[in-house]
Amino acid sequence: MSEQKRDYEAIIVLNLQGEEGIDEKINAVGREIEEEGAKLEKIDRIGKREFAYNARKKKSGYYVNYFFKAEPDTIAKLRGRLRINPDIYLQSYQRIAN
Repeated sequence: MSEQKRDYEAIIVLNLQGEEGIDEKINAVGREIEEEGAKLEKIDRIGKREFAYNARKKKSGYYVNYFFKAEPDTIAKLRGRLRINPDIYLQSYQRIAN
């Protein structure tokens, strides 16, 4: 029996080595989200932001919000899958209350 899909927001911070190739990185993460069974609804490009402190020798990253519908167990699968993606610096997920 399948669980009901819920609304989620993912904030993904992409590694930057210049701004070139950012569109491909954003689209690739979107495809990975959909490959785990989620239905991608919207992508908001927040843009390049400086970090408050220099963690892991990075000064900035490119922030992107992904809004999607997914079953709750999909989030754990996404975390594991995106953790090994070298283009992703940070990831955070939040369920959106309806």
